[in-house]
Amino acid sequence: MTAPTYEKLTPPTTGTRVSVDAQGNWKIPDDPIACLMRGDGIGQDVGATPGITTCAVKVLDAAVEKAYGGKRKIHWFDIHAGDVARAMYYPQVKDEQVNTLSEEEQRQLYLPDDSLKAFEYFKLGLKGPLTTPIGGGFRSINVYLRMRFDLYACVRPVRYFKGVEAPNKRADKVNMIIFRENTEDVYCGIEFKSNSERAKKLIALLKEWGYTNVLPTAGIGIKPISPEGSKRLIRMAIKYAVAKKLPSVTLMHKGNIMKFTEGAFKDWGYELARDEFRAQTVSEDEVWKGADKKGKVVVNDRIADSMFQQIQLRPDEYSVIATPNLNGDYISDAAAAMTGGIGLAAGANIGDHAAMFEATHGTAPKYTGKNMANPGAVLLSGVMMLEHMGWDEAAQLVNQGVDATFAEAEETAKKPGGKLHVTYDIARQFAGYGAEAGATSMAFADRIIEHLRKLK
Repeated sequence: MTAPTYEKLTPPTTGTRVSVDAQGNWKIPDDPIACLMRGDGIGQDVGATPGITTCAVKVLDAAVEKAYGGKRKIHWFDIHAGDVARAMYYPQVKDEQVNTLSEEEQRQLYLPDDSLKAFEYFKLGLKGPLTTPIGGGFRSINVYLRMRFDLYACVRPVRYFKGVEAPNKRADKVNMIIFRENTEDVYCGIEFKSNSERAKKLIALLKEWGYTNVLPTAGIGIKPISPEGSKRLIRMAIKYAVAKKLPSVTLMHKGNIMKFTEGAFKDWGYELARDEFRAQTVSEDEVWKGADKKGKVVVNDRIADSMFQQIQLRPDEYSVIATPNLNGDYISDAAAAMTGGIGLAAGANIGDHAAMFEATHGTAPKYTGKNMANPGAVLLSGVMMLEHMGWDEAAQLVNQGVDATFAEAEETAKKPGGKLHVTYDIARQFAGYGAEAGATSMAFADRIIEHLRKLK
């Protein structure tokens, strides 16, 4: 593939492009180029004031330097989306004009061709939070990226960090990773407005087929779930569990009601495990009948509404969850809330030939330029990127640095008046402290770096 040319971007003059072979194996050089979308709101730098993405990158670079002594380095390529891109590429377009534009024109407004060409070529990226466009035609930058580059797995790890106040008393038992199918289900956006001609035609067809319980004025949405889409997502989840020696993969679904979509998702998951991972997996039903599970990943399934109870009552029984799109959206945020909120919720959108790692929270515009928001979600998404690259030593240094920083804050908070080196959202959770006790975003990042540099 020929290197693209750009209208407003300047690619790095050093570094090497990552590659992916025909079998989906990633080839990571020691000097990879990674695309960086700093994001909007708290993600962006404002003058000399750093946003959370800049703070996270500083920690990631420090961990790579510490782990590999200069033999490896990430070369960051700044690309743009959201409000930042709109201001750069189309400053003349006013807010009141946006809804008059076509869906494709709105896409270009918030996600310019430059950025798409860069990510398509370099394949690897880290992204801060982005503004959801105000126009009605173009729904979401994130959804567009997933569909355009077939990033079919939304991967979200959720774990408890000691020292972070969490609302659930069993939060310390939470350590799970959620694989959410990204390209099917209701997120396909196949829906028709109430009283539209297309909705009326579909309702008439449904009536011909005997479905008389749909009101003539109803809006209609279509929920496609395929064996191909389901199996590739579940395959990635099982491979992850096998590689990490985790005990189980749980298929979360609402198949008791939606039998031919979510119920089929469950059935295809068991079929895949039998056909492709027979030596590495065993079903829960087989275990109940006496099969030995030692050294194997147990594949089981849970009804979606029950799953929300299960992760609160017995969170330590779940390590990997694979689920259709909408369920995954719900369960990942619910699990993050158990451990203190989405401020530390990492995420990734991964396909066979590209991967974008991203914070799962929003842009928090009222904190823009204040150097006070928590960079943890972007940072931990960067940790996922390091793990995806096979740079596990650097990833582990970041995790240990974060753990040490929170543990230090917890110890300091036992003596009111001590200086906390965590951001306001964490600081205010300690008795005797308020938000004003929080450190700046960059001070928090610098403290993590101090701790990881002391590690051996």
